[in-house]
Amino acid sequence: MNWSELQTLLSGVNQYSTGFGRIWLAMVFIFRMMVFVVAAQRVWGEDNLVCNTAQPGCNNVCYDHIFPISHIRLWALQLIFITCPSLMVVGHVKYRMKKNREYTAFHKGAQLYANPGKKHGGLWWTYLLSLVLKAGIDTGFLYILYHIYDGYDMPRLSKCSLDPCPNIVDCFISRPTEKKIFTLFMVVSSAFCILMCVCEMVYLICKRIRKHIKSEVHRQMFAESHEMAPLAAPRYSKTPIR
Repeated sequence: MNWSELQTLLSGVNQYSTGFGRIWLAMVFIFRMMVFVVAAQRVWGEDNLVCNTAQPGCNNVCYDHIFPISHIRLWALQLIFITCPSLMVVGHVKYRMKKNREYTAFHKGAQLYANPGKKHGGLWWTYLLSLVLKAGIDTGFLYILYHIYDGYDMPRLSKCSLDPCPNIVDCFISRPTEKKIFTLFMVVSSAFCILMCVCEMVYLICKRIRKHIKSEVHRQMFAESHEMAPLAAPRYSKTPIR
């Protein structure tokens, strides 16, 4: 997996982000991704499971039962999926730039968009949708991890009684404390990223509402200041009609 390409993608979206978006980017790339690549993969590289039986196949069956999906692969999918909504923003900006170039060439220097990367119009909705998707993806993966492992704990001892195990056997996970620490770190960082996405959504919506209110007030003040004066009453002649 080429993580540098994900870094380039996220850094490209960073120029369109607010302060909350930049904090989200730092949390995703600097903390989660670096910890995942440098440390977490090595910890789960020793994903050994020792069961107190010599029955052939019992260890493999119990391992599959205790770890239906590896934490590392699940987190790798999570980090990939949460970068996908950023493709929407980058694609929309590229589309605007292309239309702007075509418009400029056809109209001899005139520009369709003064700033193609500014969040207004359709790009604002695309950016807001990307925030909703990123928060939803992180929430979904947190639920999947919780549902598969019945929480975020890493027990030292697990019991297994599946075939071909002869009876209920005790299985011991290697380095459970270290695995638990990294699991909690990824969970907390995911929750923090969800919070940043929600804060940015609230900020963008409030800013849009405030801008709309200011423009409406300005329009009303402009209309009142240019309101036409009432017409003067018609003048009647005092000469009596014969």
